[in-house]
Amino acid sequence: MALWDRLKESASTMQTQLVAKKNDLRSGAFRDASMAVCALVAAADGTVDPSERRRVAQLVATDEVLQNFDADDLRRRFEANLDRLTADFDFGKVSVLQEVAKARKKPVEARAVIQIGIVIGGADGDFDKDEQAVVREACYALGLPPHEFDL
Repeated sequence: MALWDRLKESASTMQTQLVAKKNDLRSGAFRDASMAVCALVAAADGTVDPSERRRVAQLVATDEVLQNFDADDLRRRFEANLDRLTADFDFGKVSVLQEVAKARKKPVEARAVIQIGIVIGGADGDFDKDEQAVVREACYALGLPPHEFDL
């Protein structure tokens, strides 16, 4: 099976798992951590072009699991995290990873945050090495072994 096919299958499986847990994913910590990981993935290469920003914002607004939350609030949180990362990527990443770590206390939420990061990373058909690296860092922030997610 080609890498792209495996990636699509993995993202699809993860999205299905997330939808199944939707009712368990309603906390503010999950909301904040999810928006932080989305911003990390969007800015993984150190830059965020406007089309990438719009694409991720659109995915966030339409994701079934994230519909537990107000779309405008999610967009504001996503944009605030992106602003931190674009102002100074290395310094901003520390702050954004602290947001990710908010979900550390609840394993179901922590795993769901990583799954959202992978789904967002693979949405364009290319979960590249920079995106994988920031999702791996999110795993460490959440106390999860990256190998559990093939990272």
